[in-house]
Amino acid sequence: MRLPSPATVPPTPRIAPLLLPPLPAVLPPDFISILSIAHHAPGPRLSAPAASAWLDELLCLLFPELRDTPPLRDIDAVEAALLASTNALAHLLHGLPADVLPGPPPDVARAFLATLPQLSADLRQDAAFIADADPAATGTFEVIRTYPGFRATAVYRVAHALHQLGVPLLPRVLSEAAHSRTGIDIHPGAVIGVPLAIDHGTGLVIGSTAVLGRRVRLFQGVTLGALSVSKEMATRKRHPTIEDDVVIYAGATILGGATVVGAHSIIGGNVWLTRSVPAYARVYHRAQIDIRDGNEVAPGLMFEI
Repeated sequence: MRLPSPATVPPTPRIAPLLLPPLPAVLPPDFISILSIAHHAPGPRLSAPAASAWLDELLCLLFPELRDTPPLRDIDAVEAALLASTNALAHLLHGLPADVLPGPPPDVARAFLATLPQLSADLRQDAAFIADADPAATGTFEVIRTYPGFRATAVYRVAHALHQLGVPLLPRVLSEAAHSRTGIDIHPGAVIGVPLAIDHGTGLVIGSTAVLGRRVRLFQGVTLGALSVSKEMATRKRHPTIEDDVVIYAGATILGGATVVGAHSIIGGNVWLTRSVPAYARVYHRAQIDIRDGNEVAPGLMFEI
């Protein structure tokens, strides 16, 4: 088959520009005015892409396992990177109204810098706990580099540190960036002990007033939520308390601020729990599944279409 020569290829047709009448003839004038007022209204000018970039640089600084470039082998380079990260955070905080910040942006950024040694140590414990708990993990390097559960935990601990300092909005921007990337939704206000292991994690939700103890293991689809979403509950504890050494398997839903799961308990998959259980409890959802030989017809499966 011979291709046509360039001279015989028909030109691409041009689409005539869409001609609209003056906008007031299409839209109500008050709608245009409302939009104009909204664009001039005072409010935070916090860049979500800049916040995500700062977070990525910070995590790569704390964990060289995440870097695609050579690690910082010179102590002066590490010090310079820490200074750059602190300055970048202060610049982000300048996008928030001064009256909602707990102090001047440079002071708040320095206060966050002071949390990094403990934050880094906690996350190293998280990574080791995940590696020990998951038979598929080859070690902490793999966990830090590839596990979405570790990524979500790391972002939570950064966002929680900012939340504890009284920084508004930015913690939620960071947690939503992690939510979009991992499918794991952890509110920065939740209180989560060290270490924490999230296995797989897609669809996991931890509400803002949830309290988790040490060595808790969570699987995908777990919800630690509220029984009521009434706005009057905003200042009350709405989400459950999970004590130390609890395992919660996939798809379990635990609701209510008064609900306490006692230490060393195991909550099975697909459990719906709205009341407290004591320590060492075993809570399972009993499903009736009938498995038969391929040559045997199970009752109830004879049907016609």
